[in-house]
Amino acid sequence: MTAYAIGNLHPKPVLDEDVFRYMERIQDTLDPFGGRFLVHGAPCREVREGSWPGAVVIIGFPSYEDARSWYDSEAYQDLIPLRTRHMSGDILLVEGVPADYEAAATAASLRAAHG
Repeated sequence: MTAYAIGNLHPKPVLDEDVFRYMERIQDTLDPFGGRFLVHGAPCREVREGSWPGAVVIIGFPSYEDARSWYDSEAYQDLIPLRTRHMSGDILLVEGVPADYEAAATAASLRAAHG
């Protein structure tokens, strides 16, 4: 099942040279784990509910294990300070749902478990 690394990053108005180095090197850390950018640094066009300050990053992986292995890899761990020294943010690893997923079936299962 697919998985995603999702970032809500808060870059400064002027990016530090370290951030550019991070951006130039990150793809090499993703390749061994099948990671690819789906969204990279895009500001939200519309916030329909709540608030979402910052820029969105979404990276897709073939599996949750691939996402974790990428994040925990020595190559990526070496890059992280280039970003975190110059911008704050939140990073999540989440598992996707299967192609045949139905929210109504999940609701029924949850209702039965809590009924």
